[in-house]
Amino acid sequence: MQHETNTYSGDAEYRIPCTGDVVVGDHVRFDRAVFSGSFRKPVFDGFERVTAEIIADSYGQAKQQHTFSLLLPDGTKILIKGRNLYRNGVWRKPWPDEALRAAALHEKHARGNHARRARSRRKGSYEARS
Repeated sequence: MQHETNTYSGDAEYRIPCTGDVVVGDHVRFDRAVFSGSFRKPVFDGFERVTAEIIADSYGQAKQQHTFSLLLPDGTKILIKGRNLYRNGVWRKPWPDEALRAAALHEKHARGNHARRARSRRKGSYEARS
């Protein structure tokens, strides 16, 4: 089963593609792969459409894996890694003030750059001790 990643997905509310650039405060819609069966023998069951609000994000210290906290419409909170969130494309609602979103995006990118530099320094100092 092929799933297109570069086409519009969703209704008119979620019309802005934001794959790779989701920020806290975004209301997003994306498709997530669903599997059944065991961990050793998973069976692909298709895609589930997820609608949520991004309520937090973080970069893992060791490998800079971006993780997002999402609030689902039923009040449930879930965590999802960025690579899994972005895998099949993400679309968002427009913000009332897109300038606020641009500021949030700039801040997120600055944190990511800082985390990558810190990891590079740690890896460099580790390799120097070897």
